[in-house]
Amino acid sequence: MLRTLLALSLLPAAAAAAAAGEFNKTLSVGDPAPAWKDLPGTDGKKHALADHADRVVVLAFTCNSCPIAQDYEDRILAFADKYKDRVAVVAVNVNTIPEDRLDAMKKRAEQKKYSFPYLYDETQKIARDYGANYTPEFFVLTKDRKVAYMGAMDDKTKADEVKDKYLEAAVDAVLKGDKPARGETIAHGCMIRYKRTRD
Repeated sequence: MLRTLLALSLLPAAAAAAAAGEFNKTLSVGDPAPAWKDLPGTDGKKHALADHADRVVVLAFTCNSCPIAQDYEDRILAFADKYKDRVAVVAVNVNTIPEDRLDAMKKRAEQKKYSFPYLYDETQKIARDYGANYTPEFFVLTKDRKVAYMGAMDDKTKADEVKDKYLEAAVDAVLKGDKPARGETIAHGCMIRYKRTRD
């Protein structure tokens, strides 16, 4: 009887582990994409996933303060420009240090001329929902709002050394109605500054 109770008590943990990806401990490729709404953007508006109905969405977790995220800004801008007619790019920052708060984000977005929404979630819920841990970290969401890819944009931090463009390959596959050959990679960058939560 004790063994049975112990086995049953472990089932939820086993199910949660089975649902997670190889690197992402919260989501797996094919899972429904967590929605968001009412997130303030640098444009002064509130934003939701529903704003991009019938479009593939690339969700990028990034921030102002991380030097690696800064290295990727021009690549994200180039990506957004290349796919502007077919894909919605949405960047989100969840760090709460002064240089990553909304006022600083507005200055950064204006300086870099962001062509996509740059949103702030001081609750950090969206990052927790997606299991994001790094800036930058990327998620490709299909039109029916399933996670098709999650992880790094490419294989090298330095732009001139990139050989494999993981994000572009995933988006190209999704736009064709196919599954990406590589659905998950490990993201590299600065750790997201999560606030400690009480149990």
